[in-house]
Amino acid sequence: LVAAPSLRDPNFRESGVLLIDHRYEGSLGFVVNRPAKVSFRGVIEELQLMPEGEPPDVPVMVGGPVAPHTGWIVFDPTRSEISTDNTIEVTEDIRVSASKELLRDLAATEDTEGHLLVLGYAGWGTGQLDQEIREGSWIPVDLDARVVFDADYNDRWKLALRACSSGADPIQIENEPAGRVGPRGTKERR
Repeated sequence: LVAAPSLRDPNFRESGVLLIDHRYEGSLGFVVNRPAKVSFRGVIEELQLMPEGEPPDVPVMVGGPVAPHTGWIVFDPTRSEISTDNTIEVTEDIRVSASKELLRDLAATEDTEGHLLVLGYAGWGTGQLDQEIREGSWIPVDLDARVVFDADYNDRWKLALRACSSGADPIQIENEPAGRVGPRGTKERR
């Protein structure tokens, strides 16, 4: 999901959200372009998961305003040494887990490419996200793991917005009222 340029909520302004689960009863996702004020080292030190060697420099993002004390590992299993046990498969190249054991494994790896730690999440109640999409607050886009893992976090929102099926350019639609920009031919993810 990409926040429409007209969305002014400070929790989601210019954010890209990796949608993990979307159904009428509710939806769950992670903002993937807001760096947290804590480092990966700080998180694993607090959880007493420090490895013997130096921990990797895994990017830590604020996943959303809900339950900011929770942590989720988002990773590309094709580029990861950590196990895919106890994970949720989002796509072939994106998995998610809240496993403390996998966090310990990640802290002991050397290669951080294709990994994020997100703190908290974005959640929507029954029918809420569908309504916000109809209102034009969110634009569904095809998921691109390269935007999630490889793009600089400062560029993720614009890259995802440019990829939307409407071909919208953020500069052209910045001042459009909500509801004027919307998805065309997008698929609902479950």
